[in-house]
Amino acid sequence: MANPVICVKNISKSFGATKALDQVSFEIEEGTFHALMGENGAGKSTIAKCIMGYYRADEGELLIHGKATEITNPKDAHRHGVGMVYQHFMLVDNMTVAENLMLARETLPFVFNWAREKKSLLEVMSSMPFQLDLKTVVRDLSAGEKQKLEIIKMLYLNCTVLILDEPTSVLTPAEADNVLSFLKRLVVEKKFTVVIITHKFREVFGYADALSVLRKGKYVGGGKVTNFTKAAIAELMVGNKVGEIPQRRSYPDYIMKLQLLDLYDKEGSDVTILNKLSLKVKKGEIYGIAGVSGNGQKRLVEILAGQKIATAGKIIVDAKEFVPLRKATHEAKFYCLPEEPLKNACVPDMSVAENMSLRYYDKVPFQRSGIVIQKNIIRKAEELIKKFNVKTPSPQTPIKSLSGGNVQRAVLARELSEDAEVLVISNPCFGLDFVATADVRALIIQARNKGTAVLLLSEDLDEIIELSDRIGVIYNGTIVYETSSSDVNIKMLGEKMAGN
Repeated sequence: MANPVICVKNISKSFGATKALDQVSFEIEEGTFHALMGENGAGKSTIAKCIMGYYRADEGELLIHGKATEITNPKDAHRHGVGMVYQHFMLVDNMTVAENLMLARETLPFVFNWAREKKSLLEVMSSMPFQLDLKTVVRDLSAGEKQKLEIIKMLYLNCTVLILDEPTSVLTPAEADNVLSFLKRLVVEKKFTVVIITHKFREVFGYADALSVLRKGKYVGGGKVTNFTKAAIAELMVGNKVGEIPQRRSYPDYIMKLQLLDLYDKEGSDVTILNKLSLKVKKGEIYGIAGVSGNGQKRLVEILAGQKIATAGKIIVDAKEFVPLRKATHEAKFYCLPEEPLKNACVPDMSVAENMSLRYYDKVPFQRSGIVIQKNIIRKAEELIKKFNVKTPSPQTPIKSLSGGNVQRAVLARELSEDAEVLVISNPCFGLDFVATADVRALIIQARNKGTAVLLLSEDLDEIIELSDRIGVIYNGTIVYETSSSDVNIKMLGEKMAGN
């Protein structure tokens, strides 16, 4: 590169016996928008923290503007114009926005001239793409507002290189585009260099100029974004080709499987969680519910899974009122994959085979005369493990020993052990690596193609758009907007998710 602002050379870092980075080398050109990509555990955050001095590399060299530079802590990095917005916010919740900005400075006066400081901070805030009240206490900010404050803090420190770790994970699409567009504008004007750690292809192809890919702690490739396809990046990330999502097949529009009619629920005496929520899901359709976390999604899944009872409203399956008890779910073939399945859908200390059998252990041939036939349980588990590609040492392995992706596959295998008529899924790929995400999404499409009516709830809007046939936006416990995936308008979805 002609003008690398940051150059990492042969950087390695270990944590005990685990080698997180292995001779990593790459460059970031000044005045560019650079994407740093890789699966979970690939080393992306670790290399960023080594650049920031949050970690000290075991070996290797860091060059800033062509000069070998030793950075021992984040404030040292700030002095060299490099700042980072971490995935977990570095804010003091009990202080105001103004106090957090002041605290970030390298030196602080013994006595503050608050009139002068407030005037200075107001001038800084006026130049930002988004505004925050300087008097607001940070604990009262939303997650999106905290993210914005972190970015404002780096700009306030006059950082000209900004590293962002998954910066849009807590933002609505409109907020994400607002932030990324602002940063891109600064990059185009050559005022800024941005490094974004992300797994979202929409952000990479929409904003990035160049990319670098890590896999298992090693640099495996990179270059100009225009030289890559999604498939090529995915192959770099995982080391082989990722399976494509199956083609969809169509079912008649008139076959209605699931209806929710005016579901209403409260927390205590005065907090409404669900507010007359209604929707319909057809046979062979994925209805995706998009929304910012905390708008009733969790309670809706708890009600559909039979963990909570709604205050009012009805669940209708095949034109009959449905109460999600064990016998009824068997008869209706109504199954559920809740969020955090290890916590909400498994018995962690039980084996993979035992957890897989929770849907059918009391049926013949798995039980006779009240006695569970273990060999049949294990034989069935072996079939499901092979069919759903669950990576486990054996069927008898405790399910808590599996990775997050394999827990997801195991629970999906159980819920789809017989052809499901209705499937409710919540955040199915949260925290999963690239391959596990592709596998789980393929399983969901396969179920849909067999005629299953799928109700998908996800905080990942890209996932909702990619998988759904129709999309509903949930806000304050009700569906406020519906659209078909073929007519989807991301800007409109973002506005509805924000309550506009």
